[in-house]
Amino acid sequence: MTLSQALLDELWDFGDAAGSEARLRAAAEAETDAASRAELATQVARALGLQERFDDAEMLLSTTPIVAPEVAVRVALERGRLRNSEGDPAAAAALFAQAAEAAASADLTFLRVDALHMLAIADPAHAAEWTDRAIEVLDPTTDPRTLRWLVSLHNNAGWAHHDAGRVDDAVAEFEKARDAASRWGTPQQVQWADDALAEVRGTG
Repeated sequence: MTLSQALLDELWDFGDAAGSEARLRAAAEAETDAASRAELATQVARALGLQERFDDAEMLLSTTPIVAPEVAVRVALERGRLRNSEGDPAAAAALFAQAAEAAASADLTFLRVDALHMLAIADPAHAAEWTDRAIEVLDPTTDPRTLRWLVSLHNNAGWAHHDAGRVDDAVAEFEKARDAASRWGTPQQVQWADDALAEVRGTG
């Protein structure tokens, strides 16, 4: 059984990794479905990584049973995030590519886009290609929570253009991020998009 993203949204607070770890551990202990419990374990590992407890996170991932395709994808994703945080983007990119391929094979759109989005971060030389691919993957999607990825994808593309001095292109991407945020995102994401637009237009 695929773990509900709505449940993960409730458990996660990326501004409080320790608190998220505690909630995720409690949810995993209470979960009776083996696949969902394993997926939750990967998120505990992610919370550990955000606290820079890299060895603990890797140990947990290495002992997480691969009982479903979703688990295999999440283990590769979280290992990639660990490698990226540890300063090894090449190793991270290989793991994100593995996760993207596994997610595509299992028709796991949300996780596939997550992997492609992380590839754009770990492999900046090809970031535009990975971002475009992620947007293509989202094209047939109708699920609002999955479409929320467009906020992050267009936001990242916007900053890439901004850093390269392409102000008009940056504005276009941030406008797309603002539109996606207003349609599928959170109020905070709308505010971030407005702030980005104001900043970039002020440098034009």
